[in-house]
Amino acid sequence: MNLGLYRSPVAHSDASLWALQFAALPDDIAGLAQVLQGLLVHEHMPDLYGITLSDRQRGEPHVRGAGEILERIAVHDSRPLSHPRPPGERFAGCCRHYALLLVAMLRSKGIAARARCGFGAYFTTDRFVDHWVTEYFDAAQGRWILADAQIDDRQRALFGIDFDTLDVPREKFLVAGDAWRLCRAGRADPQAFGVLDMAGLWFIASNVIRDVAALNNREMLPWDVWGGMTLVDSEIDPAFIDGVARLTHEPDRHLVELRTVYDDPRIAVPPTVFNAVRGRPEAVSPFAHSA
Repeated sequence: MNLGLYRSPVAHSDASLWALQFAALPDDIAGLAQVLQGLLVHEHMPDLYGITLSDRQRGEPHVRGAGEILERIAVHDSRPLSHPRPPGERFAGCCRHYALLLVAMLRSKGIAARARCGFGAYFTTDRFVDHWVTEYFDAAQGRWILADAQIDDRQRALFGIDFDTLDVPREKFLVAGDAWRLCRAGRADPQAFGVLDMAGLWFIASNVIRDVAALNNREMLPWDVWGGMTLVDSEIDPAFIDGVARLTHEPDRHLVELRTVYDDPRIAVPPTVFNAVRGRPEAVSPFAHSA
């Protein structure tokens, strides 16, 4: 198993000089999750914390890189990261920001970690919601573990979650490729996978592309659109997504193939992507092919 690809911060997970702060943080996953919960607030849950997002916070979910996220946190509040901020003063992000920062923190400590794009089954009944978590390798147990650093006590109560969100059962979070394979086999309804009023095979296929990009250390925003993504089921190349989804099920067995398929223009993140929330193209920092 080649863990080296996921041990070093690169591209979006590279916090640059801000990573110096990570040395003072806890080494355990629970401690790091608690730190993140004191730094971030989910952009769609301000009411849960009794706040209204400020103008500053409303723009923050579109920040892509860990370095810029931490810079913005520090500029607003220069205290060490271990000091929890009041909800109204936190950086406003989404699930992907929690996942990315946890990846950055774990990699800085030499722990293999990667962001995974897929669908969570623990937010609403009979629906798999568009979601990101962190997957890290526990050397003592010899296995990859899914950790959802977003879920704090308030969210646990709100969603009625009764399992350990720092060791999410695989049936509770489906990586996008597994969701695709279930639907293609007729074992799940594609309309159960999505967010708000957006769902279907096209949504799942787009998340498969995002997950492959993340497995190649390109953790994009959940609403970044590029390459082979489409809003119409009929425009999907199902055979192509079938093959890619198979690779993401056991990525460590298929790292060479995953890196090769990333060169396909339907998968590779271009210099400019379309931000579907803002409705505009946006430049992405150039990426060197990671080692």
